[in-house]
Amino acid sequence: MTTRIFFLALSSLVIVLGSGCRTGNTLGLYNQDFQATIRDASAKVFPAVVYIRVVSANLSSGKDEGNIVSGSGVIISPDGEVLTNHHVIDKAREIRCQLYDGTAYQATVLGSDKDLDIALLKLALPENSGPLPSAILSPAPVSEGDFVMAMGAPWGLARSVSIGIISCSRRYLDSQGKYSLWYQTDASISPGNSGGPLVNTAGEVIGINTLATLIGGTMGFTVPATVIQAVLARLRQYGEANWAWLGLELQPLHDFDRNITFDYDHGVIVSGTLPGSPARKAGFQPNDRITALNGQSLDAPQSENIPEINRRLGLLPFEVPVSFTVWRNDQQQEITITPIPKGKAEGEEVAFPRWGFTAKVINRFDNPGLYFYSRKGGVFVYGIDAGGNAANSKLREQDVISTVAGQEVNSLPDLEKIYTEALQNIHRQHFLTFGIIRNGREMQVAIDFRNEKSK
Repeated sequence: MTTRIFFLALSSLVIVLGSGCRTGNTLGLYNQDFQATIRDASAKVFPAVVYIRVVSANLSSGKDEGNIVSGSGVIISPDGEVLTNHHVIDKAREIRCQLYDGTAYQATVLGSDKDLDIALLKLALPENSGPLPSAILSPAPVSEGDFVMAMGAPWGLARSVSIGIISCSRRYLDSQGKYSLWYQTDASISPGNSGGPLVNTAGEVIGINTLATLIGGTMGFTVPATVIQAVLARLRQYGEANWAWLGLELQPLHDFDRNITFDYDHGVIVSGTLPGSPARKAGFQPNDRITALNGQSLDAPQSENIPEINRRLGLLPFEVPVSFTVWRNDQQQEITITPIPKGKAEGEEVAFPRWGFTAKVINRFDNPGLYFYSRKGGVFVYGIDAGGNAANSKLREQDVISTVAGQEVNSLPDLEKIYTEALQNIHRQHFLTFGIIRNGREMQVAIDFRNEKSK
């Protein structure tokens, strides 16, 4: 099982003679003092590693609760830009970062992306503060056998370094990383290492540690620095990766997991299109074979090739038509699509304490089932407070709210407005009828919200 919490495990360092292990800068390790190499590389990055403490919102229980989350990060610019994971700062209300020398600063989010699970923070430095120690993001590829170091603040303790190797430089995880392959490493990583850097023996950051699993030993997974560099400017400009969206679902020519092989020598297969997407409106059909984008070849012989194509499509400019060369029934044709902004990967959440539940915006990516059968921008019941007023009604989680007291609910602001009015008029009316959609069926549920406090 893969998790976003790292597990503590000491890696064993095994050197296979004659294997010609390489470092990130292709420097041989057998003609030098290995410990000195590790110390020198650590000294370049370790001062840039930060401990991150986050107070975040948690509305899944039906009420507004605060969580304390800890993680790691790495400073990548002298003026205090910090790279970490999106899941470390997700729904953050307060972010504090402790530096190598013990000083601490508040931080704000410059940009974050749930799909890549990366975030860019900015430290609130005092005026006239000097440059901070920062690390270099390596543009170089890595190879299996390269020695690496995982750095961070595990368990919220003092910073640490663990040593391992790159065990796979192109790991494809079907459920993780639509736009990126992963570096897989056996370097020991623990809870709290999320967002910390993976470092090569040249003292450069080759990725941000994100996932870990325990399957016969520890395996860690890292977002490559080369992928992060492709979206850094967009995080600064837009506050998000701001992906373009076409709605194409793609499949390799040799799909081992689904035991399907397409008898072609190049191209990528369309497995389907998403409802309401530009690709569906343009007329793409399942089993179409795409061979080129604007005349440039597209090829996915294996699953490992899909994330790169998705990233290439996701970085297309908005509202600029692009042409795909498509083969259907052995006939070539050109299909034109105009990319649109993908938008947020998850809907906003709000707590309604007197009603006793939390609501969330329906999102086509986070809640595709609700989105397909419900209205765009609608809201659903995200959580129900076990001690609140809604718990005594027949309201359920995942119910889509269509009306309240006869007033239409098409958005979260609609529901907030009705809530405010309901509290103002509670002395006259303390029952409200909610029109909901549950499993495609319309029904009504009444809530008595006279009780001021939870049980």
